[in-house]
Amino acid sequence: MNSERIEELLRLFNEMAPIARTFGMRLSYTDEGNAVVDLPYNPDLDHALGGVHGGIYATMLDTASWFTAAAAHDLSCWVATSELTIHFLRPVEHAPLRAVGVMVKSGKRQDVAEAHLYDGQNRLVGHAVGAFVVLPNVPVA
Repeated sequence: MNSERIEELLRLFNEMAPIARTFGMRLSYTDEGNAVVDLPYNPDLDHALGGVHGGIYATMLDTASWFTAAAAHDLSCWVATSELTIHFLRPVEHAPLRAVGVMVKSGKRQDVAEAHLYDGQNRLVGHAVGAFVVLPNVPVA
């Protein structure tokens, strides 16, 4: 794991990404390089019936899998989500969420990563598998 890359990705998300500030998400990494995205409960992200909106699930799953894939490459490289399949497994009401990314396969042209989404009681509530195209010679902004 490249600590310089991790630091740059943490700065990019936690300090610069408007979506992170708007939603209240925070990014961290495990020692294995898995991205972890935490979201405290935010009632402004609920749908009309009071549960957390599915778009929030999708955003967190994409973010965790994307940042896991991005951490697998050096600073002269970027990745872009090219496909994301999401499984909504359980509704969540009034609870924080945590998404954890896991690299499935890292390649020269494409990465495959997955993410698991957990509620405040550590129940699995969502799952996603993403494909990420690797874009060489595109440095982190």
